Amino acid sequence: MATAAQVKALLKSYSDDDREHFVSVALQIAAHAARTGKGKLARELRDLVDDIKRRGAPGTVAPTVPIARPPAELSALLRVSYPQTRLSEMVLDETTLAPLTRTMREYRQLDRLREHGLPPRRKLLLIGPPGCGKTMTASALAGELRLPLFFVQLHGLMTKFMGETAARLRMVFDAMVETRGVYFFDEFDAIGAQRGTPNDVGEIRRVLNSFLQFLEQDDSDSLILAATNHAAMLDEALFRRFDEVIRYSTPTADQIEQLIRNRLHAYLGSRPAWTKIREAAKGLSHAEIARACDDAAKDAILSEEDRVRTATLTAALRERHRRWEVNASGDTT
Repeated sequence: MATAAQVKALLKSYSDDDREHFVSVALQIAAHAARTGKGKLARELRDLVDDIKRRGAPGTVAPTVPIARPPAELSALLRVSYPQTRLSEMVLDETTLAPLTRTMREYRQLDRLREHGLPPRRKLLLIGPPGCGKTMTASALAGELRLPLFFVQLHGLMTKFMGETAARLRMVFDAMVETRGVYFFDEFDAIGAQRGTPNDVGEIRRVLNSFLQFLEQDDSDSLILAATNHAAMLDEALFRRFDEVIRYSTPTADQIEQLIRNRLHAYLGSRPAWTKIREAAKGLSHAEIARACDDAAKDAILSEEDRVRTATLTAALRERHRRWEVNASGDTT
C-alpha cells in the first residue's frame, strides 16, 4: 500500500491545492499497487485519477502513468524511489548548475514548447569523477519535478545471451513511454564503450547500437540521464544523441566551505579555521567531504560536545584522503 512519504505528500498537495502533485502521487500509489499484485485496486485508483484529470485545467503536463507490464518483467531491470531532494541542496558551479536549471524550466513547460514544434531538453549525459554529484543530480531532478526516479539495474539488463540484452533495453524504453519519470543509467560506460577498440565485443556493440537507436527514437515525457566516471571510454556517437553533456569536478575552495557549512550548520563553531579545513579537504569529492562531516559530527555527539572542533574535522578529512589513496592503489595492507 502507500508508503508514509506518499501519504504525507498526498495530504500536503491537497492542503496546498496542488492538483498536479496530488494526481502524480496518487498514480505513484496506483503503480505500487499494480507492482505488488493488487490489480483491482490499481485500476480503481487510475479510474479515480482519470476523473480528476478530466476536470483539471487543460494544457498541463500529463502526470505519471503507472507501468502496465507485469511486475516480473521489469522488477529486475528497474528500481524505483520517490526522492525529496532539491537542487538547492547541492553545491555546484554555474557551468554545471545552469543546464540543469534550464532542463527543469523546459520540462515544466513541455507541452507549450511542443505546441511550437520545439523539443524540450530531456536527455542528459553526466560526466565526472566518483562522488561529485551525478547520482544526487538524478534525485534532485526527480524531487524538483515530482517524478519517480527509476534506476536502471545493469546487472539485470546485461546477459550473455545474444540479443537478450537489447530486448531488455527495449523494455526499459517502453516503460519510459508508459510511466513518466527520471530514468537513470549509472556506470553508463558498461553500455556505451567505444566501438572498434581491441576489446570490442560483438554483443556489446549490438547493445550500444540498439541504445543509440532507442535514444534517438524516444519521444516520451520521461527524462533520461546517463552517468559515467570514464568519459574517454564512451563512443563518440553518444555525445550527439544527448541534449546536454554536463561535466562535474571536485569542489573548489569556496565550494568546500559552502558544502561543509551546509552539512554541519548545526555543529560548526563561531570561528572555524577555514584555511586548515580547506587544505585538508582539497582534492576530495563532494561525497567524501560529506562523509567526513558526518564522521566529525558523530565524534562530537559521542564526546558530548555541542560543536565540531576544527581538529576533529580536519582529522576526519585526512582520514578520507588516506582511505581514497588505499582504494585507488588497491593496497589493503
